[in-house]
Amino acid sequence: MVTSASVADRRGAVQLFDASDGSLPRLRRVWADQSYTGMVVEWVQHFFAFVLDIVRRPRGQRGFQVLPKRWIVERTLGWFNRYRRLSKDYERRIDVSEGMVYLASSRRMLRWLDRHHKPT
Repeated sequence: MVTSASVADRRGAVQLFDASDGSLPRLRRVWADQSYTGMVVEWVQHFFAFVLDIVRRPRGQRGFQVLPKRWIVERTLGWFNRYRRLSKDYERRIDVSEGMVYLASSRRMLRWLDRHHKPT
């Protein structure tokens, strides 16, 4: 789900979880960074069947350190930057921007499948 830059992380999370509306029955756990703490965690526990885990930085951390599960998001955003239409905010409409994310994800997945497919 793509939102405008003016939407705060917590509000965007609420929009995302509301939009899922039970369409992901196998979803059990969601990892999020520290900006999703507070009422969002309690709200998810109350209304949904999955757990919202907050990945926290270790106390006293200085500089860069790879955090569990957070690197997956950063890696994916790095992959998206390889696509010209996603490297900058060229789109004027959110639905077009979201469509570009779907196209880039589909292309990436198809290329991965092609490399890992072993003909029989």
